[in-house]
Amino acid sequence: MVKQCEICDKKSLRAKKVSFSNKHHIYKQKPNLHTVKAEINGTVKKVQVCTSCIKANKVKKVI
Repeated sequence: MVKQCEICDKKSLRAKKVSFSNKHHIYKQKPNLHTVKAEINGTVKKVQVCTSCIKANKVKKVI
């Protein structure tokens, strides 16, 4: 399964750390995902959603 938000399709990025000697080290910046029970099209499903979508109320949580 891909580390990706199912609402906004946010996924991991490639970034570079640059040291003092100007060496570049490539690493991944991953999104902050949470598994949430949400109501989608009238059915309850577990979905992986990023925290920015949860804060923006793009997902209707089910308790």
